[in-house]
Amino acid sequence: MNDNNTEIHNAYEVIKNGGIILYPTDTVWGIGCDACNADAVSKIYALKQRDDSKSMIVLMNGEKMLYNVFAAIPDVAWEIWDVSEKPTTLILDNPRNVALNIIAEDKTLGVRLVKEPFCFKLMERMKRPLVSTSANISGMFAPKTFKEISPEIIKGVDYVVNLNHDKVCKNPSTIIKLTMDSQVKIIRK
Repeated sequence: MNDNNTEIHNAYEVIKNGGIILYPTDTVWGIGCDACNADAVSKIYALKQRDDSKSMIVLMNGEKMLYNVFAAIPDVAWEIWDVSEKPTTLILDNPRNVALNIIAEDKTLGVRLVKEPFCFKLMERMKRPLVSTSANISGMFAPKTFKEISPEIIKGVDYVVNLNHDKVCKNPSTIIKLTMDSQVKIIRK
């Protein structure tokens, strides 16, 4: 097994050149790329055989990155993140400074703040948000372990992060849609 720093370096090199990676997140194994690179985002849609009208979520590592993507964030968003006991994705209005093909048709974007060391440090190096979508073909189950990831997905990415291959992943994140006028809708518990 490689160490975190080696894997961060390797993943960063692939991502900065427009590649896509398979990596462990704070929830399930994910497929990711630079959220600002439309061509890389398109590669993920193609690999997952996913309709590009279905948005994917984006991981961020802090307030600075969030405010670079959203000019305004509802106060309730911070309250939800503060009290959430499990990883929580918030769908927020009017993102900017990301690839247009990552933004949903209703002009929203799902974001999750992560503290997981690999993801956090990779984004610190990238200085950009990281796409995160489950490591499966669209419509299939999300794998809980690395062994459950289909060979088609493993062969389809440009780099497989060599960390936590023995980890059993938790459930996907809770998803909550928030609007600037403080309407709240729970999408997934």
